[in-house]
Amino acid sequence: MISKIIKSEEDYQKALARIEKLMDAKAGTRQGDELELLSALVGLYEEKQYPIDLPNPVEAIKFRMDQMGLRQKDMTRYLGSKSKASEVLNGKTPLTLSMMRVLHKDLGIPAEVLLHSRKAQFPQSCPEMNWINFPLAEMAKRGWVKKVNNIKKYAEVIMTAFLEEAGGSKALTKVHCRRGISSRYNEKTDEYAMIAWRLRVLSCARKEKLPKKFKDNLLTNDKLRELIRLSVYNKGPLLAKEFLNKLGICLIIEPHLPKTYLDGAAMLLPDGSPVIALTLRHDRIDNFWFSLLHELAHVSLHLRGTDDCFLDDLDMKVTDTGEDNPERVADKVATEAEIPTDFWEEKIIGKKTTTAQIQEWADELKIHPAIIAGRIRYHTSDYRQFARLVGTGSVRRQFMETNNVKTIKRG
Repeated sequence: MISKIIKSEEDYQKALARIEKLMDAKAGTRQGDELELLSALVGLYEEKQYPIDLPNPVEAIKFRMDQMGLRQKDMTRYLGSKSKASEVLNGKTPLTLSMMRVLHKDLGIPAEVLLHSRKAQFPQSCPEMNWINFPLAEMAKRGWVKKVNNIKKYAEVIMTAFLEEAGGSKALTKVHCRRGISSRYNEKTDEYAMIAWRLRVLSCARKEKLPKKFKDNLLTNDKLRELIRLSVYNKGPLLAKEFLNKLGICLIIEPHLPKTYLDGAAMLLPDGSPVIALTLRHDRIDNFWFSLLHELAHVSLHLRGTDDCFLDDLDMKVTDTGEDNPERVADKVATEAEIPTDFWEEKIIGKKTTTAQIQEWADELKIHPAIIAGRIRYHTSDYRQFARLVGTGSVRRQFMETNNVKTIKRG
């Protein structure tokens, strides 16, 4: 007698053969009970191994219309107008979320069928969220969302699908409420573009498969120094991603949207995995490493829950003079990891600097000369000097040219 969960095709075939022999068993008998149990076990296995595809939403609507004796003209009360009903039923116009809600409530069509996603539910309404304010055209241009004609007309349903990829309505709430977002926030920032960018980062991060779970006690100052020494290699930024992945930290490179003024961000996935995102809007070697270390400082010291998020425009000065200001602390950690204060004050600051001298210091610290050149440029506010040393235009192309990198040779 088969009485255990079916885990293989061989078990499944044996169960089917046994069911065939028991088909005439009477209910209430031992054989009848065995038949009932086997049928349940087979059903569970088939549901897992051979799931039935969800029907097309339009076909589901037509099926329900046929069941209820409804004609196309009757659908105007659910779809808005005769022309709209015709466009939807002929597949020329996608369903909006408001249409789906009406069809679900009045005709009983399941939400997962209308949304065409297993176990999907309609998101909670966000009365303060104006969906058309999202940069939909730019998002479609980048391939983040599907291109459709008159895209703002279908803003809610498009953003609902985009939201699901990022983890659902909770992700939206965290962004919209702006909990834990850093003080570095440009007054010209488009908040909806900021939300869209962060949702994109979360969506990309959820698809990453990291080799191990993050443990914050591993992210020590020594580990940061080990990381910055990867800068000397030609493929240093790619090595950094590999290095962080092995610590359980996800690194996402996602160019900023217009009016976001972002350099980087630090946040957590629902499972507690840290996510660092860099935009590379200043595509230079020195900027990459400082931005990365700054966000790592947030991960190590400031991220305590999934409601925490730091979005950084590193061009902005920190006006809060408090020593415990998260941005000031992150700057200090990044600065110290790159060039220790003692070394900077003793050998670099105030000294007459040449390209050869920068290379000598870089060799001594075992870091890329761009990092020292960039610090000098920032300290003196003279960005015309050492322009050839900072590696302008050399970081983004590494990530663009290398997809699904598993192992990078150092050198």
